[in-house]
This record gives sequence, C-alpha cells and structure tokens, in this order.
Amino acid sequence: MQASFAWTAPSGTLGRIVEEARIRARALEARTAELEKAADEVGSSPPFAAALRDTGVGIVAEVKRRSPSKGWIRRDMNAAEQGTAYATAGAAAISVLTEPDHFAGSPADLVAVRAAVPVPVLKKDFHVEPIQLVEAKALGASAALLIVRALGPAGLPRLMQTAKDLALEVLVEVRDEQELDLALESGARVIGINNRNLETLAIDAATSERLLARVPSSVVAIAESGVSDRADVERVARAGADAVLVGSSVSAATDPADAVRRLTGVPRIARAH
Repeated sequence: MQASFAWTAPSGTLGRIVEEARIRARALEARTAELEKAADEVGSSPPFAAALRDTGVGIVAEVKRRSPSKGWIRRDMNAAEQGTAYATAGAAAISVLTEPDHFAGSPADLVAVRAAVPVPVLKKDFHVEPIQLVEAKALGASAALLIVRALGPAGLPRLMQTAKDLALEVLVEVRDEQELDLALESGARVIGINNRNLETLAIDAATSERLLARVPSSVVAIAESGVSDRADVERVARAGADAVLVGSSVSAATDPADAVRRLTGVPRIARAH
C-alpha cells in the first residue's frame, strides 16, 4: 500500500504552514534534553480515545482564536476560561490550537487548559517532526494531531512510532480513501475525517459521510470541519461518527458553554463493521 501511495509535498495554505512548522520544530531541537526530561516526568493524562466512547456522540470542543479561512474568530479569548466552559457543558475532550502564525495559539494555551479541566486535551498543530510530539507530551497533552496529507507514507509511521514510544495518543486526520487506508495500515486507533481541504480551504460536507462507513468499528471516528449545530451532529451520527470536532462555532459563541451543551446528547449509531 505505502509503495503505491501517490503522495506529493503539500501545496497551497497547507504547504506554507507545514514549512513554517518545520522551522519551529528545528528551533525546538535546541531544547531536546529539557523537553525529554519534562516528558519523562509529566504525570498521567486522561485517555483521549476512551473519553470519546460514551453512549452519545462525543464533542471535542476547540480553543480557536483565528483560522486561515475565517480570520479572527475571538481575539480576546482566555484559553483556560474557554476550556473550562466547554468541559462544564459536557465536552468529552478539549482541542487546543498551538500553532502561532495562522491560528494565534501557543503552548501556553495548552498548559493553561490542561491545568483547568479534568477531560483529555488534544494538541492541535501541524506536527511534522518527532520533537514536536516530545513537546506535546511534556506539555501534558493526552493526544496530538497527525495530518496524513502533511506527513505522507514515510512521515506518518515515523511519528506514530514516536508517539507510541512516548505513550502519547494520536488523532490521525485524513481527507480521502487513500489516506484513510494508510492511516489504518499504520495502526491508527483514532481517525479524524476532515471535510476541509487544507490546501484550498474548501469544505465538502459529504467527505465525512462517505468515509465514515469505511472506518472499522474498533477505531474511533471523528467528523471534522463544517459541524456547527445539532443538526450537523445528528447528520454525521447517522453516518456512524463516534465524535465531532467543533471549533469556530463554539469559539465564536457569546456563551460557549451553552453552545457546547446544545451539541451534546446525540446518540451514537454503530457502524456496520
């Protein structure tokens, strides 16, 4: 499978962000010993995948100040207060964007949220080098995002092995059948299906509905992008989603706790295989 995977380096918006991520990763290399020590000493974090296996569709609510597609969503956001509101309202996990240039996030946001909430925290960033996963573990993240389009058939298994060595869970993000097959063959236990093409930023809501049926029932499947209200959660639940990742709508809400609460309680519908 991997030998026949027709992968080229990412282009467009994703290509630019990946190159910037590599620069940030190189800067982290100077702190390798410090980060490895912190990763060894960090306490246990709540399990990510298990938290999404409740009877209802799990809500992964995102701390998201801005994005390349929408610009500023909420410039004055306090990450800890936002995460606390989500968790209080029933979010199964919190996603924290730590990418600084396009999403206005930071590692400090993740540390603040981790200290404030009892639920798992996902480090949402463009992880392209192993040292970034060491940082994620050191910060106290339960899981980190790996994007197949950014990593390709060589990079994905490499970073998944790093995560395994660190006892760090991963959310492996895909956008088509070929990427899904690679994720499954690489041993992914949590897969996110992104309706957004990160190179063009266009959304196709049919993507998750098409791919969810191909995800084995033993794997946690998360629908991402284009989910903003309860009807969207119900739609992907019918397609077999175990959870949804919701960012812009809950981050922009005047009352983020109420926004998350309105999404919770949708029953899960088991996938056929």
